[in-house]
Amino acid sequence: MILAGDIGGTNTRLALVEAAGGGLRIKAEKTFSSRERTSLEAALAEFLSLHPCDLTGASFGIAGPVRNGRCEATNLPWVVDSKAVAKRLHLKQVGLINDLEANAYGIAALQSRDFVILNKGARNSKGNRAIISAGTGLGEAGMYWDGETHRPFASEGGHVDFAPRNLLEMELLDYCLKRYQRVSYERLVSGPGLVNVYAFLRDTGKAKEPAWLAEQIRRGLDPAPIISQHALEGKSLLCIQAMEIFVSLYGAEAGNLALKLMATGGVYLGGGIAPRIISKLKEAEFMNAFTAKGRMRPLLQDMPVRVIMNPKTALLGAARHAALGLCR
Repeated sequence: MILAGDIGGTNTRLALVEAAGGGLRIKAEKTFSSRERTSLEAALAEFLSLHPCDLTGASFGIAGPVRNGRCEATNLPWVVDSKAVAKRLHLKQVGLINDLEANAYGIAALQSRDFVILNKGARNSKGNRAIISAGTGLGEAGMYWDGETHRPFASEGGHVDFAPRNLLEMELLDYCLKRYQRVSYERLVSGPGLVNVYAFLRDTGKAKEPAWLAEQIRRGLDPAPIISQHALEGKSLLCIQAMEIFVSLYGAEAGNLALKLMATGGVYLGGGIAPRIISKLKEAEFMNAFTAKGRMRPLLQDMPVRVIMNPKTALLGAARHAALGLCR
């Protein structure tokens, strides 16, 4: 029995996963509000009090850079140390990997029904793969093809400098530089990023915010879902325009990652946002931005692009990481 975790800035998901016969089966799981817990150990204690068992292994994917078995979470005031967690769980060692690396491991545990295809790509595509996930932040990772299997590896690519592609995006960059010392892609391609795009359009007078929407934004705990909902339902021109820019930026950075990793084996969109805006991602704007790389357009057109619809991918990936004996 493996204890697996997916630790994000918004939610922490924990699960007991049975590894048998080459497959993985989730036996019990629970989602916690990350910011309502003081540490991973606190969440683990609560979870194991509900589901006591004898563990054979454990691995956790966390949103942040992992160095020497330790991570200071990027969008969460937690410091997670694998040695301390192993001691708490009475295990010799536990795995601690980046959350996108966990997602990458999880892809191999999914079925065809867990994906929505945005671009079929070339037939029998092989080679490296890339995964990019917009959520509370922007995560990126790769999967190196060694000729026989894909080997996931972490990155912090979501924090690279934002590069505007046109005059409107130059104005967007200028607007954000007045609010932040530095503007990364995560500042724009994430839940908070969608809010930044919305605020840019509103504050520069490029679209008008109706009173009823302003009131909803003021009262809401998180404006991003409100903006997304009204964009998808076509209720607000401001929200629609914000979503269109967001989708284009998402596609552009996904294409950037695909080029850097030479992801001829496919590009995957993970995270919580993509499945919720799948209707927008299916429209032309995402793939237009993805492939708009000049002479590299034919290369990108041949890359399969898929959206991961299974919200348990990172959990399964963390469990698979432990089942493969990679916790060290």
